[in-house]
Amino acid sequence: MKRFALIKEIFVLTMATIIIGAAVYFFLMPSHASVSSISGLSIVLTNFVPLPVSVITMILNVFLLIIGFITCGPEFGYKTVYTSILLPVVIGIFERTFPDFVSFTGDATLDVLCYIFFVSIGIAILFNRNASSGGLDIVAKILNKYLRIDLGKAMSAAGLCVAVSSILVYDSKTLLLSILGTYFNGVILDHFIFDQKLKRRVCIVSPFEKEIREFILNELHSGASIYKAIGAYRMQEHDEIITIVDKNEFQKLMAFIDKVDPQAFVTVYKVSEMQYRSKSMPERVFE
Repeated sequence: MKRFALIKEIFVLTMATIIIGAAVYFFLMPSHASVSSISGLSIVLTNFVPLPVSVITMILNVFLLIIGFITCGPEFGYKTVYTSILLPVVIGIFERTFPDFVSFTGDATLDVLCYIFFVSIGIAILFNRNASSGGLDIVAKILNKYLRIDLGKAMSAAGLCVAVSSILVYDSKTLLLSILGTYFNGVILDHFIFDQKLKRRVCIVSPFEKEIREFILNELHSGASIYKAIGAYRMQEHDEIITIVDKNEFQKLMAFIDKVDPQAFVTVYKVSEMQYRSKSMPERVFE
């Protein structure tokens, strides 16, 4: 069973990386734009270094992986190592299979739009599998860890630096395409990827507090806190349940509340970052 799960995981990561590689080769490279990626920077560097995009991407990814392991530790994991090395290999295969490829659309603007669409699909799959394609994702995580910059903003900042590099070899139109492409790519990633990672802080006041609490603990396998709250209208004391859940758990929780107590008072807040002690760790002893 574990072997099947591993094979499935590798297959999904491979397909997502192929989608990203195809987006880079068939859309980003013909446009000459440098949109928010190490591959985009590699396209610019080919004008100064006599190496193909795939080789430059491989060198930059390996370098960034080493920096990532040194600065952020093992959190990058085998998935990021695998996809970071696989991506330039995929681009290299496309370079040999379709040499001197020009463009599907014949228009740089359409190429950038198509690139943003397809690369967002690939990156979304990787992020949902707790992986990344390496490159600027590593830079963003380093900025997030040491400067506490929001991950989405960190990726946009790193991507903007790459986009501006296109002015070194291309005209102002390509520069504007690179900057606008980076911006819209960031918007799409924020909406479809980072928003999916947001957790929700749910506050519930209901006379069915016991049933809701047991559902959170036993069905969602999540934690919760109980606070005493006093209603200002009747000055009656109530128990308020507060829990933090992900998107899927939130949907299950709301469906259960609608079933048990449709009149429950519920407030929901988005939580972008959490720092906590895992339940699997031994209890701390206070002296």
